[in-house]
Amino acid sequence: MIESPPEHPEQQYLDLLRRVWETGDERKDRTGVGTRSVFGATVRYSLRDESVPLLTTKKVAWKVAAREMLWFLTGNSNIRPLVEQGVHIWTDWPLAKFNKATGSALTRDEFEAKIIADEAFAAQWGDLGPVYGVQWTNWDTYSPSTERPDLYERDPQGINQIERLVEGLNRNPSSRRHIFTGWNVAHLDEMALPPCHMNYQFYVGNGELSCILYQRSCDLGLGYAFNVFSAAMLTRMIAQQCDLGVGELVWNGGDVHAYLNHSELVEKQLQRQPSGDPKLRITRKPASIFDYRIEDFEVYDYEPQSHLSAPVAV
Repeated sequence: MIESPPEHPEQQYLDLLRRVWETGDERKDRTGVGTRSVFGATVRYSLRDESVPLLTTKKVAWKVAAREMLWFLTGNSNIRPLVEQGVHIWTDWPLAKFNKATGSALTRDEFEAKIIADEAFAAQWGDLGPVYGVQWTNWDTYSPSTERPDLYERDPQGINQIERLVEGLNRNPSSRRHIFTGWNVAHLDEMALPPCHMNYQFYVGNGELSCILYQRSCDLGLGYAFNVFSAAMLTRMIAQQCDLGVGELVWNGGDVHAYLNHSELVEKQLQRQPSGDPKLRITRKPASIFDYRIEDFEVYDYEPQSHLSAPVAV
């Protein structure tokens, strides 16, 4: 009996994309564009042997995703450091806010040029509110006021969930509490975009670190490729800091959708066949989880098919 070759791990994504596109519920959404959507999906990827979930049926700008993850870990909420690195993925939200508030019609390039050139302008218009990195590294805590014990004041420094996560994994790897989240209900209305990839849980078994990511909302056409790569990258970073091997990434999606104006992207991608086994290597072990640089990451054996573009719904 001739055994069939194992299914390429990316096929799980393509099957999910086809299911959403062909059978998903057509819905109105916040952006006004409209989506086809299903509720609840799971995809599993092995991260062993330096494997990484980089889509091969289209080219993924993995360095953009990596720079974004490193920016999250700084706790910064301003787009200026991203724009200075040529990363544009967060610009549309503050640009739309600026143009609406001022009656301007700046292009993205014009707006970003002002962000880079003018620190005061960047401080006023480039801030996204307390988004991912703020919640990950500086979650609000409060203490009784020294003058009014019946009132509480915000502490100068909040909880660094990432730091506590690494400490907890090193101290008690079998704990069921290795979790960090970005879903801070008190701050959702202050964020340019409430967190989509919102809850991460980690598990140590047989000397390997695995991660479950729960994503409340996932744009399969554009966002998914970055989300799974970034989660795998972060898992590998944490594993290195804890002297652990790497096991699996389990991705769970809530509202999993494709935008109606992504039809050309979806239909072209579904005609392609995945191939290869992309790898991610970390070339240096920094002193802490917060000390990685983009130069520390190397992707190899990655030969994707051509780029597919589609508009971002803001």
